[in-house]
Amino acid sequence: MKTLYKIITVITVVGIAAGCKKYEPVPAEQRTIDYVFDKDDSLGTNAYAYLNSVYAFLKSGHNRVNGEYLDAATDDAVSATNNATIDVYRLATGAYNATNLPAGDNIWEDSYKAIRQANIFISNIDIVPVKDQLRPGVSMKYAWKSEARFLRAMQYFNLLKRYGGVPLLGDRVFTLDDDLRLPRNTFEDCVEYIVNECDAIKDSMLTVPLANPSANSQRATNAAALALKAKVLLYAASPLFNGGNIDAANPLTGYTNANDSRWQRAAQAAKAVMDLNAFSLVADYKNAFITQVPANTEVIFQRPNGQTNTVESNNGPIGFTTNPIGQGKTSPSQNLVDAFGMKNGLAITDAASGYNANDPYADRDPRLTATIFYNNSPWLNSTVQTYEGGRSKPNIGTLQTITGYYMRKFMALYETQSNYASSPEDWMIFRYADILLMYAEAANEVMPAPDASIYAAVQQVRQRAGLDPYQLPAGLTQQQMREVIHQERRVELAFEENRFFDIRRWKIAETVMNQPIQGVTINNTSAGFIYAYAPVLTPKFTAPAMYLYPIPYNETLKNPNLKQNPGW
Repeated sequence: MKTLYKIITVITVVGIAAGCKKYEPVPAEQRTIDYVFDKDDSLGTNAYAYLNSVYAFLKSGHNRVNGEYLDAATDDAVSATNNATIDVYRLATGAYNATNLPAGDNIWEDSYKAIRQANIFISNIDIVPVKDQLRPGVSMKYAWKSEARFLRAMQYFNLLKRYGGVPLLGDRVFTLDDDLRLPRNTFEDCVEYIVNECDAIKDSMLTVPLANPSANSQRATNAAALALKAKVLLYAASPLFNGGNIDAANPLTGYTNANDSRWQRAAQAAKAVMDLNAFSLVADYKNAFITQVPANTEVIFQRPNGQTNTVESNNGPIGFTTNPIGQGKTSPSQNLVDAFGMKNGLAITDAASGYNANDPYADRDPRLTATIFYNNSPWLNSTVQTYEGGRSKPNIGTLQTITGYYMRKFMALYETQSNYASSPEDWMIFRYADILLMYAEAANEVMPAPDASIYAAVQQVRQRAGLDPYQLPAGLTQQQMREVIHQERRVELAFEENRFFDIRRWKIAETVMNQPIQGVTINNTSAGFIYAYAPVLTPKFTAPAMYLYPIPYNETLKNPNLKQNPGW
């Protein structure tokens, strides 16, 4: 864990010299703690720049895992590369251990770097006399400090959901003179630490609705803190940790007892976000990902990426003459396509749904069209052709879909355009649809049967999706509602880095990730399109070990007090 303890003797912060002439003569290599946290800097220019460097540790999920989406390591997609050496393939097939965890999702080192940087800010910001005010009589520096605590809590959550309990450092900035052999805190310790941090900071942050959203929409707010609390408690209440601990007596890997009151805490935390009355679902599902605040009323917290077309470049269907040319990296699975029901809200397996196997994309849930390119999807003044020999599946050795589908989600409205321009591609870390489904899931687990509030939360999501009717049948049992919620999470939140963790926290990964991932082959004949379905990848999930990542071997080698996770 050497990365926890590196001494910062020189601090370089991008843009730190801008704005104050008195600092310009100081060479970058001489910018120290006293320079950044300057008792004479009434604007807090340098300190705020340092805080932004803590924000910079937040990751965008767009092609995050060494050029691929994390969902390509689930049953929802595969990488078009389909190469055994790439990270998402290794995650999907279990081809890793403590010595070779795929680098694209081995976040241990970066997370502790971010935690250390946040601690430096938290430990030093009080001396900076920031004149700007959070509210009358209260310096803005206290909001900045709370933001740093929030960012630190986010890093702990990212570690927790992958590794279980991890070492908690508090506010301490370690030096090499300290005892660096820290043990892991228990899973419960980590949950309560994050929750307590969120409770402690929520009243000293910018509050929603923001008075100046154009300037502050990318900063953490009280709503972001409440959303993080809700998410942590949802994970903590879930079967993997609450009653299904992979090592029943091990407090590092989950609770050592089951308790339904944990679901109640999660439901209350999600409801607290809803009760802010500051968020709503945008009218058009597609626009939820390409519209910025304040027009986007769904954003709770995001990682900004600016105006770009990198999603289209990386994942757009091949076969179009554009600048840039789409590389088609992500191949959604037939499994995911089949998870989308019909526009009438019924599953395609329901005899009353109207599903036509000879015209499989007709009258489907509108989120299918917004999420996935299928054969004959409109695009760039033409259509995507994924039949054999079509422009988007030419079979001439170029990288192309291996499932018969391309990812559509997150891309701008280029159906009737001739080229890619630029559009917002911010990464939403928390959005309101997720909160509604989190509330519904948690509340459903503590009630003998779903009540009106659970129906209302799920139906908001279904109504915005364009289902007609969007209402669910009355009288659903708890199990039936659970299945609806799980299905809604899968289609509503596809490619948002939820499926990978949902199938783990629900403890179903050993089932869904030991079944073939399916694709479609389409032949264009004089009689019409003919569809054939076949496996494109056989994943592998070894239970119970793979429900958590191994602690990286090099960290346990440096610190023998880091107890390894079971099975590794």
